[in-house]
Amino acid sequence: MIALLRGILIEKHPNQAIVEAGGVGYDVAIPVSTFTRLPDPGAEVRLRIHTHVREDALALYGFFTQDEKALFEKLISVSGIGPTLAVKILSGLSATDLILFIRRGEVERLVRIPGVGKKTAERMVLELRDKLPAPAGEETAAPSGGALSPVDQDVLSALLNLGCARPQAEAAVRKAKAAGAAGEFEPLFRRALELVR
Repeated sequence: MIALLRGILIEKHPNQAIVEAGGVGYDVAIPVSTFTRLPDPGAEVRLRIHTHVREDALALYGFFTQDEKALFEKLISVSGIGPTLAVKILSGLSATDLILFIRRGEVERLVRIPGVGKKTAERMVLELRDKLPAPAGEETAAPSGGALSPVDQDVLSALLNLGCARPQAEAAVRKAKAAGAAGEFEPLFRRALELVR
């Protein structure tokens, strides 16, 4: 099975990338979240790959982060969700938000994704709620105000899991650091939690 593909990006579209590796052009289905992070054609790219094998087809699904790939694989384990719908779901929400909505059972947020009806959303919550970990650091790095350290990312992830909105959680982590909270998880988390209340 192909698990990783590294090569030159030949073409990119919102739902497809063509990557040349070893003289072969691989057609890879991708979510919009991966498309937005791809470099310009001609640059080297590295994608995490899920190889989907059926009797009549062999398809590659590519992801920029391990978080997205793991989430895709969890989604296709849900009855009624195939790879095509899973890519649409990942295109409709960031991995972080999707995990949050599923863990909280927010069906009304999930049905806003094109292609997801109420029954599918309910199945996603029922089958995945307890199987989804907090998003890994690569998905929780904040774009504004500089990158967060791994400890900062853990604190941010904990705040998000408690139901804090991302902008407030990011601001609280930065304020807690600026206020001199120690660079260890517990003191930083306690201070940030006080700031979001």
